[in-house]
Amino acid sequence: MLDPDLPVSEAQEVARYLERFSSMLRIWPWFLVLLLPIAGAATVATPRPRLRQSVLADREYQVWKTPKRAAEFNEIPHVSARSRCEDTQPPEALTTPHPLLVPAGAGQKVKVSFIVGADGRVHSPLILQSVGAAGDRNVLQTVRTWRYRPATCNGVPTESEGKIEFSHR
Repeated sequence: MLDPDLPVSEAQEVARYLERFSSMLRIWPWFLVLLLPIAGAATVATPRPRLRQSVLADREYQVWKTPKRAAEFNEIPHVSARSRCEDTQPPEALTTPHPLLVPAGAGQKVKVSFIVGADGRVHSPLILQSVGAAGDRNVLQTVRTWRYRPATCNGVPTESEGKIEFSHR
């Protein structure tokens, strides 16, 4: 391991250096064992921002809060040779889940107009009164999923117009 051409004093210095180096090689894993938990504890102890948690808590509260709604339905006048309906029945709601409303100020309302087709599906929902883009988007997505038993004119399924208003309680 040592070069035989080196003087004795230099050979002794190299031997001492290698001894110290080998003792360092034996000790360094213990430094890792001791320092790693300390470094890990430092990262766990840092406070995390609570902003996301509070936003999620607000959203959950809104989901459980049922919005008030008022609905009205009207016939859609058709230009045709048919006579007026003698026996009309309004559409009957089958599935109308509540939309998730974005927090609004007191008295703010979302009004939506839509067509209930002869197939019972909602067509062409339109915002009549808005409270903001995010709230309108949620309301329109929800209203599009609604299903009705269609209105009837003399027992025949027909289209009808619906208007609904959502507000916070």
